[in-house]
Parts: sequence; C-alpha cells; structure tokens
Amino acid sequence: MLERTIQLERPATRRRLSRRTVRLSLMLGGIMVVAVAAGAFWLRGGRYVSADDAYVRAAKLMVTTDVSGLVTSVEVHEGQVVKAGDVLFQVDPTQFQIAVDNARAQLAQIATTIAAMKQDYHRMLSDIDAQQSQVELDQANYDRQESLLRTNVASKANYDQARFTLAADRNKLQSLKAQALVQLARLTGNADLPVEEHPQHRQAKAQLDEVQRQLDHATVRAPFDGIATQVDSLQPGTYLVSQTAALTNTGAIGLVSTDHVWIDANVKETDLTHVKPGDHVDISVDTYSGRSWTGTVDTISPAAGSEFSILPAQNASGNWVKVVQRIPVRIRVDRKPGDPVLRAGMSVIVDIDTGHRRSLSDLF
Repeated sequence: MLERTIQLERPATRRRLSRRTVRLSLMLGGIMVVAVAAGAFWLRGGRYVSADDAYVRAAKLMVTTDVSGLVTSVEVHEGQVVKAGDVLFQVDPTQFQIAVDNARAQLAQIATTIAAMKQDYHRMLSDIDAQQSQVELDQANYDRQESLLRTNVASKANYDQARFTLAADRNKLQSLKAQALVQLARLTGNADLPVEEHPQHRQAKAQLDEVQRQLDHATVRAPFDGIATQVDSLQPGTYLVSQTAALTNTGAIGLVSTDHVWIDANVKETDLTHVKPGDHVDISVDTYSGRSWTGTVDTISPAAGSEFSILPAQNASGNWVKVVQRIPVRIRVDRKPGDPVLRAGMSVIVDIDTGHRRSLSDLF
C-alpha cells in the first residue's frame, strides 16, 4: 500500500517541478525581453526633442509717422489685407506743402545770389586790371615830373600832384584787391565752383529735402505686406503728436505681417544638447487639427528667456530651488500656397529631429 502511494506521488511531483521550471523560464524570458526592448528604445531615443511651449510669431508694427498734424483720412479698415506701399492714413499736408514751396524759393534765391557773387568777383578783377593800368600811368607821370623837377623845368606843384595821385591810385588798387579776396572767400576760394556745390546752396538744399521728407511722411504707407489692425483707434480729425503716437496707439495703425512668420519654441535646456540650426522640425498647430507643417531650426537664443525679464530671478538666497530653464528656439516655417493662415499667438507643438543616435559608449 505504501509503495503504491509513493508511485502515485512521483508523477505529481514531476509535474510541479515542470510547471515551476516553465514559470521560471517565462519570468526570466520576460525580463530579458523587457531589458532588450528597453535597451533598443534607449539606443533609438534621444533623437527627437518635443516642445509644446511654442507659439506662432509674426513681424508686427504700430505704423505711424514722425510728423505731427491733423489726420484727414484713414484709407484702411480693420482686418484689411494690404500690400507694401499701400496708403494707410493721411496727415493734413498743407503746412508741409507751404514749407516746401518756401524752401524752394529760398533755394532759388540763394542760387541767384551765388551766381551774382561770381559775376561780381569777375567785375572786381576787371576793375583791378583797370586800376592797375591807372597806377602804371600815374607811375610814368610821376617819374616824368620827378625828372623835370631835377632840371628845374617842372614846378614843385606838378610834382606833388603826380606823387599824391600815384599814392591815391595805389591805395585804391589795394582796396580793390582786398574786396576781391573777400568775395573770393565767399565763393569758398574757387570762383569757378558750381553753384550746387556752394555751402549756402547745399544748406538750402538740405532744408528743402527735410521739408520734402516731412511732406512725404504726411502720407503713411504700409512698410510690408500684412493685415491692418487697431484701425478704430485712429479717426479723421485726430491730432497726431509724432513723439507719442506709437506709444499711445492713438496715432498709429497696427500691421501684422502675412509673409514674415516664424515659430518661437521655448525648449528645456536639458533637451538642447544635440539641437542645432538646420535641424528638421515637424509642426502641428492646435487650431488646425490633423494638419502639419515642416520647418527648420533657424537660430537658438544665446540666453535663457529669464535673462531678458524686467525682474530677473535672484538665486543667491538660502532657499534657492533649481528650476530647469527654457531657451528660445526660432523655427522657420515652410509655407505652401493654400496653407491655412498662421496667426500670431497660435499655440504650436514642435518635434525637432536632431539626427542624433545613442551608442553603448554613452553609458561609459
């Protein structure tokens, strides 16, 4: 009876040992599979950097002018698409046109004055030549009277008359030469200098250019292609003060570019190890589900965003806590005709392909 019981227990023991061996093999095999999968994932990882702290940015500007005056017309409306050079609004040009006409008249007057000065200088040279001839005649007459006086043929009175006449004409000659030198100095030392190169003419021309610039700036045009906004803050009849127009937004029209659009992604500093300009980027915009764009890393900021804050963090205190910093990365977007409009401020998710692959040497 005992032998039969032992014979019945042996197969059961073998089955239990077999199940235990299988269970142990499965456990070890599972661990090996997980280890291999984890190793493969680690080796293939580290290539992509993802960031959801990213937003669409666009060139934007409060367009105003540097001249003051009454706004006479606003040529655009809210949300209107404009091209570079299109008129946005107009400042009353009357005062600037008057200034231009006055400056032109002054320029013409100065040109006439300079031309007269050149003619007057040449007249002075002629007078000097004539006076020089008179002095030579006086000198000959004086020499003659002096010779006759020695032989007692001429009277002392005639001699004195010739001497004083020669002295007076010499003084007049010196005076004419001095006047000619003064006139030549007014012509900057060059009597043949073109009128347009004279300093007075250049000064008047500069004044004309300035008032002409002000007249041109009375018509405010779009500096680039974009969409007009903040238009209602500027109305005809508003007195635009150039010094404060852009600060108060009451003398300016907002313009958001439709061409110069990019993405600013704030990437963790720990993820930037292998990111470099030129890396490929996959872009998805929250507004357009299912649509994707491609792009390229354009630049990486030389400083963290906190470095440009008005009140930077003070990390010298005893209760300092280390926080991972964010580094702005600018991404150039590849846009195609027919793509949806990317508006400034839209939320974006970016995936940067660094092209980096890990190796076992990174473990050691």
